[in-house]
Amino acid sequence: MEHEQDDQPWWRGAVIYQIYPRSYLDTNGDGIGDLPGITAKLEYVASLGVSGIWISPFFTSPMKDFGYDVSDYCDVDPIFGTLADFDRLIEEAHAFGLKVVIDQVMSHTSDAHAWFAESRSSRTNAKSDWYVWRNARPDGTPPNNWQAVFGGAAWTWDARRQQYYMHNFLSEQPQLNLHNEEVQDALLAASRFWLERGVDGFRLDAINFSMFDPGFRDNPAWEVADRTITRPFDLQHHVNNQSHADIPLYLERVRALTDEFGAVFTVAEVAGPDPLPEMRAFTVGDSRLNSAYNFDFLYASSLTPGRVRRAQSNWMGPVEEGWPSWAFSNHDAPRCVSRWYDGADRNRFAKLTNALLSCLRGNPILYQGEELGLPQAEVTFDKLQDPEAIANWPLTLGRDGARTPMPWVSRAPVGGFTTGVPWLPMGQGHLEAAVDVQHGDSESVLNFTRRLLAVRGASGALTEGDIEFEEVAAPLLTFRRSSGGETLLCIFNLGASAQARPSCMPEDAQTLLASGWDADGMTGAVPEYSVWIGRT
Repeated sequence: MEHEQDDQPWWRGAVIYQIYPRSYLDTNGDGIGDLPGITAKLEYVASLGVSGIWISPFFTSPMKDFGYDVSDYCDVDPIFGTLADFDRLIEEAHAFGLKVVIDQVMSHTSDAHAWFAESRSSRTNAKSDWYVWRNARPDGTPPNNWQAVFGGAAWTWDARRQQYYMHNFLSEQPQLNLHNEEVQDALLAASRFWLERGVDGFRLDAINFSMFDPGFRDNPAWEVADRTITRPFDLQHHVNNQSHADIPLYLERVRALTDEFGAVFTVAEVAGPDPLPEMRAFTVGDSRLNSAYNFDFLYASSLTPGRVRRAQSNWMGPVEEGWPSWAFSNHDAPRCVSRWYDGADRNRFAKLTNALLSCLRGNPILYQGEELGLPQAEVTFDKLQDPEAIANWPLTLGRDGARTPMPWVSRAPVGGFTTGVPWLPMGQGHLEAAVDVQHGDSESVLNFTRRLLAVRGASGALTEGDIEFEEVAAPLLTFRRSSGGETLLCIFNLGASAQARPSCMPEDAQTLLASGWDADGMTGAVPEYSVWIGRT
């Protein structure tokens, strides 16, 4: 039975399962996953023990950045289905007890959006100030030195207006002018549209890119050590093209809207080298967002006790200081089992990472396929779809390797994902880890993850409790989670060799869940890449 959280909103400590719709399940044979495919697998999702799903963008889009370039905020792109399909998904998810969180892309649109078409038509139209337009310098060069994330200047010339427009990402993703209250009103109206259709939360994409310095001052240079740079964006401190101090004031408007609909979950994506101040500003108190996550783990090249302690230690105070969310993998980052492990027993390590993610204080965000322990796929250049990977090949991590199709049936063509040609190839080794193979194996990563989330769901200590780290030597990581009269001890060996049993783990400890230990019992040394959760 799921732990009853007294007077707590549903999202506090909830496990969110991220679905990348293009790659989950295709029901019409076009090689691209769709909303009916998600609906068809909701029983499977519910069997994991998660509280809800986050669906990456499915809005109308030219798909230059695979849905993060929105051309209509209030409709479903035909490749994913229809509004009726979305309504059915919501209804079915709620019937399974699952909440539904969707993306909101508030910093930019597609250049195919009707707003941009009007804005670029003249300097005097009603939406002329809805995007960020500037005159060229006298020599014709862009207005300042700002660089785009995907490479090149953050400015593109538009002959219609005889001006440059700003874009922090692709040139097909023009920057909205969120300093304009009319733009804020339009975005909030779009969010209301989805709230009225029954969504339970929003993940705010790249929200720290949503406002800029109105003075358009140059960004200062970043003193770079001798290392390979794949994009000029990394040669600047991004103090002027993003992270404006008025963003939290806009987020108060977002929160005021969502509060009209009850316990709606709002979580911000905050990228950058120093995200903590913004995360706190976005989530502090009860008038802004509920939660935020950054890239503490998503691009980390190793998993160490020190990294975990540093990340979690920023979020150990009262809830009013902010509540974190955590992700080890997602659609933008290489899968963690490939970044952090190169040994022979990948399943053992996947159980460790899933358990650690689920035991941290905050909201775990489990990316599709992590419950199977999928490794990062290698996608050859001729199969790449990601514009960043294509532009910077081969000196980029790329995103396609984390977006390959979900393997459902090991012996079916393309793993049962589609009857057609998939938009990306099936990942290497993924068919052997398919859902049907793991479902019948009690020791699989899938069934371990189900047991893990059942333990978490039944424990107030793990869902909402405090966290206190024990002083142990690396590679051991040990902490206690406590709430009310319940205290659980969590022990992880992040190293490749057995470690001496810590004094905090008595011989008569009660085991709730373990992985990597001998069947004879929890005695002796702590095995390599092992997990133990229990009471002492």
